Amino acid sequence: MRTETFDTVILGAGAAGMMCAAHAASRGGPVLIIDHAKSPGEKIRISGGGRCNFTNLGTTARNFLSANPHFAKSALGRYTQQDFIALVERHGIAWHEKTLGQLFCDGSSKEIVAMLLAEMERAACELRLRTTLERVEHRDGAFKLTLGGDGAAKISCRNFVVACGGKSIPKMGATGLGYKIADQFGLALAETRPALVPLTFGEDVLAGFREIAGVASDARISSGKTAFDEALLFTHRGLSGPAILQISSYWRETYPIRIALLPTADIAALLIASKRENPRRAIATALGDILPKRLAAYFCEAQGWSGTMGEASDRRLTEIAGVLQGWEVFPAGSEGYRTAEVTLGGVDTGGLNSRTMETKTVPGLYFIGEVVDVTGWLGGYNFQWAWSSGWAAGQGIAERAQ
Repeated sequence: MRTETFDTVILGAGAAGMMCAAHAASRGGPVLIIDHAKSPGEKIRISGGGRCNFTNLGTTARNFLSANPHFAKSALGRYTQQDFIALVERHGIAWHEKTLGQLFCDGSSKEIVAMLLAEMERAACELRLRTTLERVEHRDGAFKLTLGGDGAAKISCRNFVVACGGKSIPKMGATGLGYKIADQFGLALAETRPALVPLTFGEDVLAGFREIAGVASDARISSGKTAFDEALLFTHRGLSGPAILQISSYWRETYPIRIALLPTADIAALLIASKRENPRRAIATALGDILPKRLAAYFCEAQGWSGTMGEASDRRLTEIAGVLQGWEVFPAGSEGYRTAEVTLGGVDTGGLNSRTMETKTVPGLYFIGEVVDVTGWLGGYNFQWAWSSGWAAGQGIAERAQ
């Protein structure tokens, strides 16, 4: 089998990989991008309910978790959310803003995939799907790759970019291969675990939660000094919803989370006003006017809140409000990588150049996207990191070619 030669090979045809390919090829030598999947951009396709929450207007480095909170600043600052929005608009993709700066396609997420493929085609990138990396070595200033599958070949390249993501959603083929490659080349790894993931509970708590599965409420969820105000959803296995997914990145086993229902409301004042208006109403009925009725009934049964509003003192109603806005629960765990949207941790940023994403010890080796220890909040931040880190590596490769 003869050896093919490329300037750059990118492992992973996801958001970061395709972004990097287009920019590396636009000013550098020939680029090959490979992926074991049958289609490119599968995470893009399923994201945002099929409409792709492709960035967030408020993106800054503070929206990301990393052992080095400053690492992401360079890439995010040099290729911003406005830069990506401009690209989207150049391709005629209509978009809209939802809550908290989240941007979605008006149509389908497939438009973002098509846009990236068009950018790659314009830059003359070669894409090989159903292709696996069997082996990689670095010698004599070049990377020697052995590929299997439909694109089986021997490859020599000057630059090798690892953009194959983390361990999240294994049913889509996630394997953690990028971490193995990092370890092979002597890079340190930050502890990995599921992030942006629903939390699960023991049977003692679940017995009550199952009665209210499907109920949602506005809430402030906190763990330690970190808190998020978004929707909370009760499930048959525990808690989900945007607020829970957000806090899951900060929560650690054996620690509690604190739940404040209706965090912007003065529940005590609402209850006292309700008592003044109609003291004969049952406490459960009055609570059902403030919270979802099934949730109000759950709390009344669990806490033994019975009787009429008139029978409860103002102090008692204030205590009830305190329970609703100071509820502490201990998750048993999470749904794991099966449903986690991203992987927390990854390739330690201490071994990477923040401007180019190139490793400091192996010339021409790059790590971008989710495989790196940079993890965003829910709401388009992780896609922006993919665009920014992919662009940074692409620019770094182009500069290296000059």
